[in-house]
Amino acid sequence: MKKHGIVRLFTAAAVLLLGASAAAAPVSAATTLKVGATKTPHSIILKHVKPQLKKEGVNLKVTVFQDYSLIDKAMMAGDLDATYFAHTPYVQQEIAKQHYKIKIVGSVHLEPIGAYSKKVKKLSQVKKGATILVSNNWPDYGRVLTMLKDAGLITIKKGTKLTDADFSDIAKNPKNLKFKYSYDPKLMPSLYKNNEGDVVFINANFAVQAGINPNKDAIALEKKSSPYANVVEVKKGDQNKPAVKKLMKALQSKSTQAWIGKHFKGAVLPVK
Repeated sequence: MKKHGIVRLFTAAAVLLLGASAAAAPVSAATTLKVGATKTPHSIILKHVKPQLKKEGVNLKVTVFQDYSLIDKAMMAGDLDATYFAHTPYVQQEIAKQHYKIKIVGSVHLEPIGAYSKKVKKLSQVKKGATILVSNNWPDYGRVLTMLKDAGLITIKKGTKLTDADFSDIAKNPKNLKFKYSYDPKLMPSLYKNNEGDVVFINANFAVQAGINPNKDAIALEKKSSPYANVVEVKKGDQNKPAVKKLMKALQSKSTQAWIGKHFKGAVLPVK
């Protein structure tokens, strides 16, 4: 074969290879986004937006954790790109305590903490000396105290910021309520079902997992205006990554927010 024929042959082969690479580009361009979440409702909501993200070139991979104290730790270790499980006060606590470099990229939903009782039908009806059971999750103390204050059961010391409050910030407790707050959050539904204490405060995600319906079973629910909306977190510097922005757009879209309200029947509230 003549020299110029060999050159033409290699040129043609190169064009074919480039064409094949161009055709395969959309597949290789797909970005995997690894998100850590708790089972309910976070992983369910993420599963809902997964098909939408796939159309936009994002392969959403969700890792479900039982212990949410491990989720941010996994992200900071590089095993996750984002997390979706906590509210802002919890994140702020983790940053202060663990010195994590975390950035909140947006809120998605509220899991209203609820008061549950087999002894009274309204929170305001608790009797003198009643025992109130609360989990050991410090960021939730302000939520509980707000509900007790709104029910007229306690007053809070003047100047106290409720998102930072704990039970030492109670100014007046006219019914001499007894507070116990040493329990793991996921044990709270069992305490309620076993009729322990007079009132048990339970986070909505643990209530739903245990077959408890916050709308029907709670004697009081946190207000939608609560500052405890659940958020998506990333490591600082990752907030502008295209895949992260696509995730937030999908989670905060009108269609997803409407689906959250309908699917969870009010037990999980959309925030947009």
